[in-house]
Amino acid sequence: MARNLTAPARMASFRFLRTTLLALLLGTLAVLAHATPSASEQKLIDTLILRVSGMTTMTFMRNGKEHDAAEAAKHMQAKFDHFKDEIVTAEDFIDRCASRSEMTGKPYQVKMPNGAMRDAKEFLNAELRTLRRGSRKPGAA
Repeated sequence: MARNLTAPARMASFRFLRTTLLALLLGTLAVLAHATPSASEQKLIDTLILRVSGMTTMTFMRNGKEHDAAEAAKHMQAKFDHFKDEIVTAEDFIDRCASRSEMTGKPYQVKMPNGAMRDAKEFLNAELRTLRRGSRKPGAA
């Protein structure tokens, strides 16, 4: 037997459904907004920052200014600490903390020992690929 709802009852049902869906959406967004890297991704991020700190023959360019490896690593760490709740993967870290200026939007660059300039995002993603290949062991998933 079909039940016909009155207009006010349909409106109340619609409001309940809309409120429920909105609550679910906001709850999902809240969970995503507080995402943090897994232990393995955190280790990759830490290792990338450590590797940068040891690249003493390279110059890191930020907004047209030169920075040594230690300064670059310190800056990346500070940005990571600030944006940590928005970062889940090492790729997120590179995109958010190590590839462009938040203030100017200008991409960071790396001056190689031979003077050649490389895009920091490209350079760090290559470093990350090397780390990921090196962390795979035979028989590991």
